[in-house]
Amino acid sequence: MKESLWGYWLILLGIIIITVMILLQNYTTTNQQDYYLAKEVTYAAMYDAIDYGYYKKNGELKIIKEKFVENFIRRFAESATLNKNYKINFYSIYETPPAVSIEIKTNTGEFLVGSESIDAGITTRLTAILEVR
Repeated sequence: MKESLWGYWLILLGIIIITVMILLQNYTTTNQQDYYLAKEVTYAAMYDAIDYGYYKKNGELKIIKEKFVENFIRRFAESATLNKNYKINFYSIYETPPAVSIEIKTNTGEFLVGSESIDAGITTRLTAILEVR
């Protein structure tokens, strides 16, 4: 009986540690997470926004601004975590040649450490040019 009780306590301790790790991960944000999320979403949204009719007619790549913004916001919302506040700014969107400049500001929200209130935020800027070979 003693050995099985120790096994239960060990399993309970493991569950508690995993829960704490998940909670801490949800309240942290890193520049690397935001950068790769923005990079992948921008890449996919630019490909979705290609105007194939213009490409067939003129042989040049062109994206549709409105379609790019719509796809970017939809994909970003699907991939982003819900416990952070995001502010997305589109600085320039060029249709021909396809290029975009985006800024994403991330806030984890305020939390208390002792008697001090801390608000962590990260700004990620990304400029992308679409090239297809």
